[in-house]
Amino acid sequence: MIAYTHAQNTQNTQTLGRKIIKVLGKQKAVVAIAVILIAMLFSSSNIFTWPHLMALLITASPELVIAFGVTFAVICRACDLSVGSVMSLSGILAIQMINSGMPVFLAVFLAILSGSVIGFINGFFIVHQKTEAFIITLGMGLLLKGVALYISNARPVSTRDATFSAISNSTILGLPSIVVWMLVIGVITYCILRLTSFGRNCYALGGDYEVAEHSGIDVIRTKWTAFVITGTCAAIAGVLLSSRWQTGSAVFGDLTPLIVNCSVVIGGTSFAGGVGGIVQSGLGVGVMHLLRYSMSMFSIDGILVNINQHVQTLVVGIVIVSIIAMDCLAIKRKKEDV
Repeated sequence: MIAYTHAQNTQNTQTLGRKIIKVLGKQKAVVAIAVILIAMLFSSSNIFTWPHLMALLITASPELVIAFGVTFAVICRACDLSVGSVMSLSGILAIQMINSGMPVFLAVFLAILSGSVIGFINGFFIVHQKTEAFIITLGMGLLLKGVALYISNARPVSTRDATFSAISNSTILGLPSIVVWMLVIGVITYCILRLTSFGRNCYALGGDYEVAEHSGIDVIRTKWTAFVITGTCAAIAGVLLSSRWQTGSAVFGDLTPLIVNCSVVIGGTSFAGGVGGIVQSGLGVGVMHLLRYSMSMFSIDGILVNINQHVQTLVVGIVIVSIIAMDCLAIKRKKEDV
């Protein structure tokens, strides 16, 4: 009887452990944010204020917009490593066209359209030519980086146009305009992903490509469109970032592809495809920015600790590796359960 009870307790413990791992696997971004906020309670710097929140959102907005687009590609079981170069190139193009005398609205539209075209080209090679998304988008990113360096003469380009600056540096309903644009794009992408047949097809395609194809879903058009959305969002982010700084540069976004793609996975949008969403991706980006912001703001008795930049990079790397490992473990557990 005692042996039976002990075996039952062991089984219950194992079951509980699996449930905890499953919950953490789905809500790892929320757990990470909670841990960071708890750690900041021991800091004399109060980041739980409206100005600090707005500063964090303003800084994170361009990457959040990119993450909203990348979510579509990741849900379709792919990735996009060209988004950083698309962001920098679109910002440079917008400023150069404005400086040449083109109306701001038209310059912004054409800059965003360039991102859509790049996404279209990426989709063509990945979907029609059945090449690996990682290789194609990495190569496209390097190509666009070269184009950005060439057309800008490897120097930052700037503008003093007040209308262009107002896109990101004005206020709308009392909120910074860059944050409002980010929220609008977030709502639009959320509705596309959750409330349309296209969004449902993305989930089906990412879950099982062959089953989706045999179910009558136009998998080619769906996945192709996902990359167009990703490129468009990256270009919008480039316009917002360049408007904020009134400067475009080829060095903007060098680490953005890695940070954003990892952040999307941190939020729960798995590279395995068919899982995740806009809110989850937003939380993932929030983790990365909140972590860096907290390390920069941490102080003891009013004295800023001033954590070394290299240490910050190390900590971010550890967090990324740890959460990605949790994602892999969750996928493995899911396969075992099946």
